[in-house]
Amino acid sequence: MIDLHEILDKMNPNQKINYDKILQKMVANWQRNANRPSILLHSCCAPCSTYTLEYLTQYADVTVYYANSNIHPRAEYQRREYVQQKFISDFNQRTGNNVQFIAAPYEPQEYFLAVRGLEKEPEGGQRCRACFSYRLDLVAAKAVELGFDYFGSALTISPHKNSQVVNSVGIEVQNFYNTMYLPSDFKKNNGYRRSVEMCREYDVYRQCYCGCIFAAKAQGIDLSKTRREALAYLKGKDAAKEFADIKFVYQEKENQTLK
Repeated sequence: MIDLHEILDKMNPNQKINYDKILQKMVANWQRNANRPSILLHSCCAPCSTYTLEYLTQYADVTVYYANSNIHPRAEYQRREYVQQKFISDFNQRTGNNVQFIAAPYEPQEYFLAVRGLEKEPEGGQRCRACFSYRLDLVAAKAVELGFDYFGSALTISPHKNSQVVNSVGIEVQNFYNTMYLPSDFKKNNGYRRSVEMCREYDVYRQCYCGCIFAAKAQGIDLSKTRREALAYLKGKDAAKEFADIKFVYQEKENQTLK
């Protein structure tokens, strides 16, 4: 497996990094060495995972980690979690892949602690960076616990997320864990356009705000209405029964995450 630092250390520290090209180099290396690595991929929602999974599953075994305690309200978190699982199940059935799914506990107070003092930051500012760090830290820790080769995020498919920031956070997080970060810029190569197409093909719900209460209020989102709509959508649905086929089954290992 390739450590991202092996590539970055050879680059001019002042140049803007093309993380898509770095990922392509890593993929080419996997193919030359007949490696098919395992990736624990953070995903905030089904739309972000669409093209990302279509691309990565050509070269790696992928498990989606839904770790998004930033999403408010709880019912909206649950709706996005359900839709994420439905997409994975449908994607597997259509493509013959075996993408699996893990959900982190919903702990919104942990998120609020992570962004304390940054509540009034604009969208895309320091609050978002703190949120990325909070979630990618969870993904890295889980990747170590479960023995994945890489951890990464589907966030870079969004045109509303700065891939330079997401990747720099991922690199920082890697330094604290015995695992490797997977660089990406999934919006490149028409990735975002393909994600929109796949949402239509799979009839995937696309939300109108990133998830956090601060961004929702700044956009004037009616969160009471969002909650009602989410609860109505979830009525009669049981993800545990409907999507048992994608649940990641593992044995707990001794968690030694810090280097």
